[in-house]
Amino acid sequence: MTSASVYLDHAASTPWRASARRAYIETMEAGAANASGAHRAARRARMLVDDAREAIGGVLGVDAGAIVFTSGGTESDNLAVLGRHAAVGGTVLASAIEHPAVLEAVAQVGGKLVGTDERGVIDLEQLADVLDGDVTLVSVMAVNNEVGSIQPLAEVAALVRERAPRALVHTDAVQALTWLDLREVAPHVELMSISAHKFGGPQGVGVAVVRDGAAVAARHVGGGQERERRSGTHNVAGIVAMAAAMVEVDAARSASVERIGSLRDRLVEIIVGGVPDAVRSGVLDPTDDSHVAAGFAHLCFAGVESEALLFLLDDAGIAASAASACASGAQHPSHVLAAMGIGRELAGGSLRLSLGHTSTADEIEVAGAAVVAAVQRLRRYPR
Repeated sequence: MTSASVYLDHAASTPWRASARRAYIETMEAGAANASGAHRAARRARMLVDDAREAIGGVLGVDAGAIVFTSGGTESDNLAVLGRHAAVGGTVLASAIEHPAVLEAVAQVGGKLVGTDERGVIDLEQLADVLDGDVTLVSVMAVNNEVGSIQPLAEVAALVRERAPRALVHTDAVQALTWLDLREVAPHVELMSISAHKFGGPQGVGVAVVRDGAAVAARHVGGGQERERRSGTHNVAGIVAMAAAMVEVDAARSASVERIGSLRDRLVEIIVGGVPDAVRSGVLDPTDDSHVAAGFAHLCFAGVESEALLFLLDDAGIAASAASACASGAQHPSHVLAAMGIGRELAGGSLRLSLGHTSTADEIEVAGAAVVAAVQRLRRYPR
């Protein structure tokens, strides 16, 4: 058994960026004062938090006052769904391919789900049919965490404004920052969720965007931080590191998307070349994958079990996954693939390969060959 030498699980968590690591270490070495205090050290910590808030607001295209610091994507999603329902009641809608942090919250408040097409893109006609004056929140993720499908948030927002005037639009943008300029998304939503470790910041820190006028009840109470929208001592070093990573990602996005997209295409080419019947999830036309974020290659292999495939890849030093990391170990098929109409047997042989800023051309060649060899071995010696 070898340790992972090729990391293709960036959608689960991506390695720290150098700028984030430096910012974290420098902040920790400078002291660990509580940003809510009144003395000089505390005021310095508060200044660091406020500077990070400004920088993050700039990258996301929102006012700094809309930034609420949280522990990550799950908390931010919960704040949007549960906090909105607690504040105003009504009906909550979400796409059927949302992260469990949204889906379980929607289920908790008796909400409804909207289906997708075969590409993993929300069905706008179905959404239009269920929108009405009782709907108070519509949650549609910017980029799906399993297959990478990019959602048409401008069209979603237009329908919501027309048919459900009480509703806010929330987007789980946890997977989106590396691939999309969220300044183009921000005008269409009132609520947004971000998680630092998905783009090279630390784990355990994130952002909930809550625009002024958006009625959302706090889920954490006690200290009154974040304008009483989320109580709790600020993770100063984590917040500063998150802002540094976010600024770096934003500056490099255009070149990064082009480079990583090319690597992803090469990876798919190798795998499909060696396993011609491999199915690329959500891509109906091999010449058109414009609806898929650049870092995602999700494939299904008939006659192969994901668990066995991942074991062989891990043994070969390839870190990958079958679905969301939050669903690892689950024995039931992916709810995302089910919503896309992919059958249980094919879905049982799914593989998510997600690339990021550390991915290299040499790694892609190694990983592609390893996937082909593993699939061929499993088909040669089925269980």
